[in-house]
Amino acid sequence: MSPTMIDRLSPAERPPGRPAGFQRWRTLLFLHWEVPAEAIARLLPPELSVDTFEGKAWVGVVPFTMRDVAPRWSPSVPGISHFHELNVRTYVHLRGKDPGVWFFSLDAAATIAVAVARAGWHLPYHRASMTLDIAGNTVDYRSKRLFPGPTPAAFEARYHVGESIGSAKPGTLTHFFAERYILYARTRSGLSLGRVHHVPYPLHEVKVESWRDGMVAAAGLPAPAGEPLALYSPGVDVDVYKLVPVV
Repeated sequence: MSPTMIDRLSPAERPPGRPAGFQRWRTLLFLHWEVPAEAIARLLPPELSVDTFEGKAWVGVVPFTMRDVAPRWSPSVPGISHFHELNVRTYVHLRGKDPGVWFFSLDAAATIAVAVARAGWHLPYHRASMTLDIAGNTVDYRSKRLFPGPTPAAFEARYHVGESIGSAKPGTLTHFFAERYILYARTRSGLSLGRVHHVPYPLHEVKVESWRDGMVAAAGLPAPAGEPLALYSPGVDVDVYKLVPVV
């Protein structure tokens, strides 16, 4: 199926059943670069296809902060439930449906969170040293991977948050980047799919003053070339649903 024919709206609907957990995603910077589709495809499970917008494939680097991360049956725990995170991602679909995210890596500044996510969600989490400093509308974010490899894998960005632009409009590149409610993970039994639910991202313009990225190359992709396309969101509250095997 052509990427233009994929249903990109129904994944935003609340899934049936009870969420497995809850999270608050805050201070999100979305940076994207165009990457040859074939470079992405060789790193994907065979069931998944590269999702493109007007024939172009993209890789994203998304630094942000996690707050109040907890399973459904437990309150958040200080020192465990709050931490900075950064993911390297691309966009995929499953045989022309269920457009979602494939994570090449996820770095987090919390050892327990890394261990739990690797064991329970089968996602490629790494422990990193991270800092996030906010002064007015200016944000400084730094990350350096500690373990496991590959290393070096580091990221730095200084950016200025601008005016609100509301939520992304369907059919736009902004919507293609931001409005993703499905993730895929490779488990011991095969490919699985997980869903999240939240209101559409409130988005802002953002000016990236400086950036340095070593995360994309560490994932086995061509290093970013040129200035990134950038978006910012103050964040959303998220219900997280358990992984289910892909049929």
